[in-house]
Amino acid sequence: ILFASDVAVWNIAIQESSATQASLLTNLSPVWVGIGSFFFLKTKPATNFWIGTIVSLFGMVTLVGFEFFIDLNFDQAFLFAVLSGILYSIYLLVSKNVLSTVDVLSFMTISLMASSIYLGILCYSLGEPFTGFSDAGWFVLVLQAVICQLCAWLSISYATQHMRATRVSLSLLSQAVITSILAWLFLEEQITLQMVFGGIILLFGIRITFYDKTISLKELFSKN
Repeated sequence: ILFASDVAVWNIAIQESSATQASLLTNLSPVWVGIGSFFFLKTKPATNFWIGTIVSLFGMVTLVGFEFFIDLNFDQAFLFAVLSGILYSIYLLVSKNVLSTVDVLSFMTISLMASSIYLGILCYSLGEPFTGFSDAGWFVLVLQAVICQLCAWLSISYATQHMRATRVSLSLLSQAVITSILAWLFLEEQITLQMVFGGIILLFGIRITFYDKTISLKELFSKN
């Protein structure tokens, strides 16, 4: 239910605003994961995580462009995008506990079946269509099901089982960099110097969280 609700509100946020706004606000999930880990998990977030989160979010903002925030609308889509990040962070924290006793394949099978049934009931209740899509539409849906859902979430669940939830959530911010590169290769979208700079900052922030010992900002920059 947590996972399906995250998917539902995120798609609504995209429909009612823009993919950029929805993705950026959803990617605040590392903050919520850190707060949730602090209160509910035995392994508390290290100082490195908070430093890395701040650096990564600054990199994300730089990549998207500061002018984006001037046109930011604090409407229902804004709230849904933030809610999506909160739901995802709760899902990740719950998954971390469950995956300590359940194997990844069993976890994903039960999770995807339950979320599919829940989303089916939700769509039926809201009068959303299940048929009538074009051939291209069905192809995209199948492609998303196999790659974006099955393969990607198997990978994320495996990572969640073997890594700290805080590191997993922050590492997923790298998708913004990968998306920009793919858009440049296949959609002929332009990559600016600002985007490159923002991507480097973002990846550097993720790298900070993987230091094995807690370090100060002075030590961090002296090493890099």
